[in-house]
Amino acid sequence: MLGLSADRPLKTLSRGTRMKAALLASLAYRPDLIILDEPFAGLDPLVRDDLIRALLELAGQYSWTALISSHDIDEVERLADSVALLDRGRLILVETVSSLLNRFRKIEVIESGDSVPKTRDEVGWLAQNAAGHTLRFVDTGHHSTGAFARIGAAYPGADIRVEPMSLREIFMTLARREP
Repeated sequence: MLGLSADRPLKTLSRGTRMKAALLASLAYRPDLIILDEPFAGLDPLVRDDLIRALLELAGQYSWTALISSHDIDEVERLADSVALLDRGRLILVETVSSLLNRFRKIEVIESGDSVPKTRDEVGWLAQNAAGHTLRFVDTGHHSTGAFARIGAAYPGADIRVEPMSLREIFMTLARREP
């Protein structure tokens, strides 16, 4: 599956091929938990995809958990069922990826005429900024019943646009918020 050859010494292999061999050697013992620290750093895209494919296929065949520590948030979004975010060594969030992607939304409120939208102290509205007739913020509770109606009631008559967010955008929003 990983395209490894048994006829060459490890020291002669590329970094990517050594990573494949290390993964294979780790999984040979059928562990319940495998910990990967920045497993994709410095790998070319082909090797990265091979490793990801192998991890996903093997995870489907065996009952084990992979704990991946990574700054590559796009890869985490592709691989992880759940994420934990650390800020200055403190755990600030543990949640499933699907739940995060479901509840976070970018909101744009555009007032017509001479009205200028004002920021509000609403629970769960982050990164509020206004420019001209437009207010932008992140709603962290958009999965809840009536979320759109709640925003509409706060800004009656405004054009309200809602967009989903990637895990990377969610991370950046949470990382940039005030403590």
